[in-house]
Amino acid sequence: MANEPPWWTRVVSDPRWCAAEASTWQPSVDVYRTPAGWLVKFDLAGVRPTDIEISRQGCLLRVAGQRRDLTARRALASYSLEISYNRFERAVRLPADIERSAMRTEFEQGMLLIWLESLTGPAPRP
Repeated sequence: MANEPPWWTRVVSDPRWCAAEASTWQPSVDVYRTPAGWLVKFDLAGVRPTDIEISRQGCLLRVAGQRRDLTARRALASYSLEISYNRFERAVRLPADIERSAMRTEFEQGMLLIWLESLTGPAPRP
């Protein structure tokens, strides 16, 4: 028994306790109406921009990727894990066809900003 790891290490590394590790998580999203179209903001703290995929089809905007736990490589024993790592995916349905709209992205302080601008001129006021 003296060579066994502490109980909390066994619990955190046991797949029965870490079911979330195998599933995808969904980032929080804010959607704004702009004079030119839409701004969709995804909370992706800790995600590298190179690990993000963006697609759109009709009215649907999809963002997927992966958040990696870079600290785990340092062989630290974990005590408590609340941050979701692994694959993520979030789809947002907008009330307009965005497939052919002009798209611009920014990544600022853990937030992915996706600007979608209508190619046919200013968006009508809500």
